[in-house]
Amino acid sequence: MAVLFDLDGVFYQAGEAIPGAAEVARWVACENIPHLFVTNTSSKPRHALVKKLAGFGIETSEEHILTPPLAAVRWLSTRLKDRPVALFVPDITRTEFSSLPLWIPGNDTPGAVVIGDLGKAWDFDTLNQAFRLLMNVPKPQLVALGMTRYWMTDEGLQLDVAPFVMALSHAAEVEPVVLGKPADAFFKAALDILDNEADKTVMIGDDIRGDIEGAQKAGLHAVLVRTGKYQNSDLELGINPDAVLDSIIDFPDWYKTFILVDAHQVPVLVLVQ
Repeated sequence: MAVLFDLDGVFYQAGEAIPGAAEVARWVACENIPHLFVTNTSSKPRHALVKKLAGFGIETSEEHILTPPLAAVRWLSTRLKDRPVALFVPDITRTEFSSLPLWIPGNDTPGAVVIGDLGKAWDFDTLNQAFRLLMNVPKPQLVALGMTRYWMTDEGLQLDVAPFVMALSHAAEVEPVVLGKPADAFFKAALDILDNEADKTVMIGDDIRGDIEGAQKAGLHAVLVRTGKYQNSDLELGINPDAVLDSIIDFPDWYKTFILVDAHQVPVLVLVQ
């Protein structure tokens, strides 16, 4: 059984490690469980996430992290030919798109407008620039780096990328291609990397829609943790996780009882943010 792990809200929250998170990560490594950390974070490149995890005592590599920018590059490189891409992402994340031709203001219409989590950098002029690009003919493709509605910061809840994508989609009358959770394409990208089947993979996350509902619609098992953005009302939405754990520290016991029932199965672990 393979596992996908979310990061923010599962292994850390508001700049602090979830108690026991590092021990669970070491257990996964010692048990040689195939896994990925799958996160909707588009504000940091993978090398920055590796460094951040190391600060929490969690050792991993870029190859074990799947982010929306990585999935977007894979998708765009096969569909845009040589048309440039307009990026609305933090400057530090632009390096993840270095293999693609990038749109420069004043040049030809881009083939795609990519929307990531700009956080407090969003303002009217920036949003309106993206809107104007999407109103060109032919219309560029609107690419969303995930559809997370909000996330928990040390200052409280904060809007994520979805509200801005939906505003642009509504105004420009264009459907977004979502290359992050909860889109099937993102979970499929994770399965392709792991070379594993959906029904033999489990997702661990704190987002009832992005992690749990998205994974289940893609055919995966899904386990919700009561940390991060979790709220008791999540369990009243008609979405039924395969299990609900108090925190990631409970994962090994759950895994051993649920996943290792069939001794012939090869466990796979997915880490999600």
